[in-house]
Amino acid sequence: MRTDTSGPRLSRRPAWTMRDLVLMVVLGVVFGFVYWVLVQAWNGLAVLMGPAGDLSQHLLLGGWLLVAPIAIAIIRRPGAGIAAEILASVIEVVFLGSPVGPTLIISAAIQGFGSELAFALTRYRRYGWGVFALSGLLGAGLVFFFTAFRSGWYGQDIFALRLVMQCVSGVVLGGLLAKVIVDALARTGVVDNFAIGRAAARS
Repeated sequence: MRTDTSGPRLSRRPAWTMRDLVLMVVLGVVFGFVYWVLVQAWNGLAVLMGPAGDLSQHLLLGGWLLVAPIAIAIIRRPGAGIAAEILASVIEVVFLGSPVGPTLIISAAIQGFGSELAFALTRYRRYGWGVFALSGLLGAGLVFFFTAFRSGWYGQDIFALRLVMQCVSGVVLGGLLAKVIVDALARTGVVDNFAIGRAAARS
């Protein structure tokens, strides 16, 4: 009978290694900058879209979910996605001066939780396209309801449109694109010394 030993082996390892922590800091810094660039793209797209400019944030929202599934897929430690999202948001707000402000850190925690939830449901054992897509969907969906409350979207005629746009963006940019990036990194060999590399060696 075929068994998946990745779960038990992961549970016997130390919760974190110094290598894991350093990588998560690097990812946080890199994606903190990427997220800041996305804010500038959001502002530009909002201008181009004219009266519908407020919807531009939903088109790009998935981009702000990227670091969580990438960190989880490489490090494969519970909490990696949430921690990576929060760290990236701190870099974006504190060091890059994001106009969104400190509430971005709260949104990042919710996004990280949603994105990580998909992997947690598999007990951090499965990293296929479907799990990444679900990660993007949950990350985008959960943070939507927090943002809707903060922004007063409840009761709007376009509430459902906002939700659908954001969820699609989450699946495509926050889920499937993250899978593409992880696979590309794995092919280069730069993550061979992390859990993702060890899992590939055992398969």
